Amino acid sequence: MYKFLFASLIILLYIGVMDDIVVMRAYKKLVAQVIVSSIVVIGSDIRIRSLFGIFGIYEMDYFISVFFSIITFIVLINAFNLIDGIDGLAGGYSVICSALFGISYYRLGEYNYPLVVLSVIIIGAVLAFLYYNLSNYRTNKIFMGDTGSMLLGFLLAFTSICFIDIFIDREVPGVPKYHLQSAPVVAVAILILPIIDTLNVIIIRIINRKSPFDADKNHIHHKLLALNLTHRRSSFYIIVYYLFIVAVAYYFRHININLLLLVIVFLGFLGAYLPDFVYLLKNNKKTIN
Repeated sequence: MYKFLFASLIILLYIGVMDDIVVMRAYKKLVAQVIVSSIVVIGSDIRIRSLFGIFGIYEMDYFISVFFSIITFIVLINAFNLIDGIDGLAGGYSVICSALFGISYYRLGEYNYPLVVLSVIIIGAVLAFLYYNLSNYRTNKIFMGDTGSMLLGFLLAFTSICFIDIFIDREVPGVPKYHLQSAPVVAVAILILPIIDTLNVIIIRIINRKSPFDADKNHIHHKLLALNLTHRRSSFYIIVYYLFIVAVAYYFRHININLLLLVIVFLGFLGAYLPDFVYLLKNNKKTIN
């Protein structure tokens, strides 16, 4: 499992550093992302094998599973890149996601302890980064860049797919059987911020007849900054709200999986548009006064 993971991380690290220094073309980064995702999915067999009944889909054909898993890796790599727009957000959210996955792996038994170690390593590395990222002194301040955000997106895609794979109903010698019918939705809830934020900005760009790859100020963190919140407060409010969504997903984990997915997606988009509602209310009050 890990030899292919480390090989992929080295390639992704090189691409990220090159992009931060030289600024690579988008298609070159995409090719690299396809390569590293394929190495892990095919080489390590880390893939989404079943959707547990989402849209009536259970066990997937091998080639469909491989294709879907590679797409999942690519989407999450780029989604984390997009939320890295203010201090503390991508790093803080990564710490929370890794902590949630790490606790889950720990509770699921010693067979999953290597994944616990991986989660702890991610938390430790990101906490060290956040110390300087949130520094008030410009001389000490550092930023994540494409290198950090792509690596974190890749690692969290890896841990989330491993999380889903644990609950597949299959016999593996020496491995305890676990069951959580809503495992894919719980994983989506944990990673809901980058997923919803990416979907939201793409939808808005398409409606405005712009390229989905054009930069704009429609990200959730940009909307909070428009309310005159600081980077720290914006990151804090976003993380707290999406922790609420994780709590909802976990509490209702035993209900119908499609209904739970609908609830989680609704709450995700609600969080994306709450800053717009607050902004309109503030402007209306100013107009009335």
